Amino acid sequence: MKKILALALLTLVFAAAPAFAKKTDFVNGIDPNYPPFAYVDEKTGQPAGFDVESMNWIAKKMGISITHKPMSWDGIIPALQAGQIDMVCSGMSITPERAKAVQFSKPYWQVYRVFVAPQASKLTPAEILKGKKIRLGVQRGTSEANAIKKEKQEKGYTFELRFYDSAPLAIEDLLNGRIDAALMDELPADESIAKGRAVKKIGTHGDKDDFGVAIRKNDAELAKIVNEGYKLLMADPFWKELQKKYLNK
Repeated sequence: MKKILALALLTLVFAAAPAFAKKTDFVNGIDPNYPPFAYVDEKTGQPAGFDVESMNWIAKKMGISITHKPMSWDGIIPALQAGQIDMVCSGMSITPERAKAVQFSKPYWQVYRVFVAPQASKLTPAEILKGKKIRLGVQRGTSEANAIKKEKQEKGYTFELRFYDSAPLAIEDLLNGRIDAALMDELPADESIAKGRAVKKIGTHGDKDDFGVAIRKNDAELAKIVNEGYKLLMADPFWKELQKKYLNK
């Protein structure tokens, strides 16, 4: 009888265990070619950047652990939905289309989308949009790629869109003369200019984008951790240190 009772109690303990288990290890998917927000450091081979350090600080403060996993950007939301990663903190713009697939944290940063051209170029944004033989590069899977593609279709613009795996690759083709201009977020453009690349910003496109952390829709606990973590980070002096280090703010 005692053996039966003990076995029954043991069964109840194991049955109840998942209800008390709380996940503390999370994987953050990043675009490894999106400096200064996320990239792989050439010297250390480790993920780095504004978003990486921000999430590391939040993880330590909130008592969780974060692993940063470099991934292809155009497949990063499917990877999140499939459970291969738990979040995307990597300069992701909050858009209505993405919000249908994931939930977003509260915005933590804003950026403009900008047109970039070679330093000697005399192109203007208007000439890019309305030019018949203009070759415009953009990173596939980004909010700017979706926005300019939609605008091209709706307004009948005739410029040629060329898609790249990253903004730096678009910059390379821009310098090699394979495209006439590129469209990207402002900070990767600033990063290229700061590194001495012979390019310049020639104008903005659309309104500012809000950046947020993408999380699966049913993961309310992680969303709470991330939002609370950013609230604490933004109130801490380290937030200003990160801006100075990565964003020249």
